[in-house]
Amino acid sequence: MKSFVKKSPHWALCLAAVAGAAFYWGVWATDRYVSETNIVMQSSELNSTGLNVASLLSGTSGAGDLLLLRDHLLSADMIIKLDKEQQLRQHYSNPDIDYLSRLSSADVPLEKFITYMHKRIAVEYDDYANVLRIQVQAYNPDMAKKLAELLLANGEQHMNTMSQRLAAEQVSFIETQVANLAERLHQARQQLLDYQNKNGMVSPTGTVQSILTIVAQLEGQLSSAQARLKVATSYQSASSPEVVRLKSEIQALQQQIALELKKTASSSGEALNKISAEYQSLELQANFAMELYSNALSALESTRVEAARKLKQVSVLQYPTQAEYSAEPRRLYNTVVFAIFALILTFITHLAIWVVRDHND
Repeated sequence: MKSFVKKSPHWALCLAAVAGAAFYWGVWATDRYVSETNIVMQSSELNSTGLNVASLLSGTSGAGDLLLLRDHLLSADMIIKLDKEQQLRQHYSNPDIDYLSRLSSADVPLEKFITYMHKRIAVEYDDYANVLRIQVQAYNPDMAKKLAELLLANGEQHMNTMSQRLAAEQVSFIETQVANLAERLHQARQQLLDYQNKNGMVSPTGTVQSILTIVAQLEGQLSSAQARLKVATSYQSASSPEVVRLKSEIQALQQQIALELKKTASSSGEALNKISAEYQSLELQANFAMELYSNALSALESTRVEAARKLKQVSVLQYPTQAEYSAEPRRLYNTVVFAIFALILTFITHLAIWVVRDHND
């Protein structure tokens, strides 16, 4: 034996390492229990071409949501929260756990604690099945299941809160716009009413149209009177009562037409054409404010519907399992793998030594 160790110390070291590994994983290593849970992200969103405000509610979905959830579950905030609720440091630093597996102490720095917990909590995204698989290792089955349940509950609460906050912010933004547009509409209508009251007209445009209709009627009567006067002068003298009456009628019609036209246009500043133009401008502003307000109300209802569709829910495919036996460490597997790599490394070392010796000879 001494001769073997002296001639091949690397092989002796290899056998000692394999024996040590077999002892550690076969006898010394503490059992770890694993609880598993699988979740997916579901949304009530439906494909629709009708109410489309996707630009207001854009965000990640599907794989993106699951990856966000994975980062949250592995975040320092989550681990700190679990530690406060379940005293993780005390559990994983229990002196009954073997030295190589346990947390070195309950007061290790946060960075080391998080690194250690990342070895005991695995959250992997299965891109083929679009499923998030969570595995929690602990030194008793109840603790493993409890941690998995807490991860599941906190993850669901976080995603729902984030989704609801996004929807609420979008709806709140549209509601603010609706309120502003409602105030704008109220002001435009009030300006229109004040202008109507100031000028004593409900519709200056309608008044102008009425005057123009009267003028057209008067011009028709004037043309008829002028025709009758022409006929009368052909067989009567200029001083005949009929001719005098027709001339007086024509003069009165002309004066009335001039008076009516003066109402619609003058340089005094109170002409109906100016009043009508100003009224049309105010009416256009009121109609535009009404259209904006109507569109905003429609957008608000659409946004509320889209917000409800965008709400996401964490659905559990497999609830946290209760371990009945320790799944970790994989004693035989770890021992065999270690032995294979140790033998390969020792064999390479042996070949290197043999080549060097042969070269020296």
